[in-house]
Amino acid sequence: MRLLESVAAHPYGAPAKQLARETCLALPTAYHLLRTLVHEGYLRRERGLFFLGDAAERLGRSGARQKRRSMVADTLAHWRDSIGVPVYYALYRDGEIEVVCVSDSLETPAVEEWADFRETGHAHAIGQCLLSQLDEDARRDHLARYPVRPLTPYTVRDDDALLRRLARTGRMEPVVERQEYVVGTVCAALPVTVGTTAAALAISLPVHQAERLLPAARRLQAEIGRHLGSLALSISI
Repeated sequence: MRLLESVAAHPYGAPAKQLARETCLALPTAYHLLRTLVHEGYLRRERGLFFLGDAAERLGRSGARQKRRSMVADTLAHWRDSIGVPVYYALYRDGEIEVVCVSDSLETPAVEEWADFRETGHAHAIGQCLLSQLDEDARRDHLARYPVRPLTPYTVRDDDALLRRLARTGRMEPVVERQEYVVGTVCAALPVTVGTTAAALAISLPVHQAERLLPAARRLQAEIGRHLGSLALSISI
């Protein structure tokens, strides 16, 4: 690890003797470890100089992704505690609804995913919010793969009814769903603008607290702009 760190500090490469000196390793030991690291792809050697290899670059990207995911989780946890609701962050990526992160607690439990979120976008606020950001062709393509089906007595009736609802959705307005995914729960989702990727933040509450839903969604909407950078980074997770 010390050798990898030392090589990383030299973007234009470094010879074995310099690396051995910087890491306080005997030169034969340094040569042996450097050969092993080159063989495993963590380093590459060019004209007697050592550089980071593809395997080390993959490790770096993985670490960066973990850091970005942690930033998103911390942001959602802050909103969960300050607003007093579970908070969800989701993307529409490669034709699929993807819930990136959920922050809840014993006091503010998240909705149990009893029916696959990817297949039931018509019935929950997250899916409706994401679909509302797509063009009509993309919406119809999604519904061709995941058609509307009843989950509760309150679920939208059919594809056409859903498409009409999505067409009426205001560009930056909360999307509200009342007991369509699961009886006893109401949800609201907000569109998040992150380049060309459709994204959404959502909250949920038990139906007996339905009067809190829109005020909580408005509070979340006011917070989004101040933390959009960390959310936008998660696109590459």
